Amino acid sequence: MGHYLLRRLLIVIPSLLGISVLLFTVLALAPGDPFEELATNPAVPPEVRAALRTKFGLDDPVPVRYVRWLVAMAQGDWGFSFVSRVDVDKLILQRLPTTLFVIGSAQLLAILVALPVGVFAATRPYSIFDQIASTLALIGFSLPTFFTGLLFILVFSIYLDWLPFVYRADLAAVGWHWYWEQFRQAIMPITVFGLAVGASMTRYVRSAVLDVIRLDYVTTARAKGLGERRVIVKHVVRNALIPVVTLVMLQMPAIFGGAIVTEQIFRVPGIGSLLISSILANDTPVVMAVTFVFACLVVLFNLIADILYGWLDPRISYR
Repeated sequence: MGHYLLRRLLIVIPSLLGISVLLFTVLALAPGDPFEELATNPAVPPEVRAALRTKFGLDDPVPVRYVRWLVAMAQGDWGFSFVSRVDVDKLILQRLPTTLFVIGSAQLLAILVALPVGVFAATRPYSIFDQIASTLALIGFSLPTFFTGLLFILVFSIYLDWLPFVYRADLAAVGWHWYWEQFRQAIMPITVFGLAVGASMTRYVRSAVLDVIRLDYVTTARAKGLGERRVIVKHVVRNALIPVVTLVMLQMPAIFGGAIVTEQIFRVPGIGSLLISSILANDTPVVMAVTFVFACLVVLFNLIADILYGWLDPRISYR
C-alpha cells in the first residue's frame, strides 16, 4: 500500500506541474488588465501605475512570472489580491468554511437520498416505486440548479415567507438563535444542490445494483440460505458501490464548480462567488489560486477513490 501511494504521488507531481503551466499561461495571455481602473482614473499618475506593474512583475515575460509564482506557491505564498488588497490565501480561507459547509451538507444529503432509493428501486425493478423514483431522478437530473433555485426562492421565500433567500455571513444573532438562523438560511442552497447531485447519483446506484444483483455469486449466496437483507447489504451493495465511489470522487471537483451557480443564486459568500467576482475584476492571482485548487481536488479525489476500491472489494490488491 505504501509503495502504491508513493508511485501515485510521483505521478501527481508532473501532472500538477503541467496543469499549473496551462492555467498560468491561459490566464496570463487572457485579455484584461488588473490595473485597468487605475489606467482610467485621472487622479492616479502614470508613474504610479508603472511602479505597481513593476512591483507585481506584470511586464515580465510569462515564463519568468510562472517560475516566480511556482517558487512562491512552494513556499506557501499564494499571491496578493489586486482587488481586495489582501493575501490570496487569507481571502480563500475566509470563504472556504462556508463553501465546505454548503457543499459537504449537500453531498451528505445526496448520499442519504441516493443510496436507499437506488438500492430499493433496483431490488424491485419496474415496480411502482422504481418508476416513480426513476421519473423523479430524471426530472431532478434534467433541471438546472438555477431554475430549481429560483423556484425554491419563489415558493419558500416570496409566497410562503418561510426561509431567507439571501445567505448572510454577518448574522447578528448569538447563541442558539445564531445556529437556528444559520440552519434556516442554508436549507435552500443545500437542498437545491443536494437533490440535483442525488438525482444523478440515484440513477448510477440503481444501475450498479441491477448489474451486480444478477451475478452468479449472489444466486449462490441466496442458495446457501442467507437472508435477503444480508445478501443485499453484504454481497450486492458493497460491490455495486465501486462504480458509485468512482462517480462520487470524480464529481467532487465538478460539485465545487457547480456550487458557483448555487452560490450566485443565494448570494452565498463562498469560493464560487469569489471566483466569479475575481474573473470580472481581472484579479488573476485569485483566479489562478482557486482554479489550481480545483485541479488539486481532481487529483486528490482520484487517489481517495483508488484507496477505497481495496476496502470495498478485497479482490483488488495494490502492487
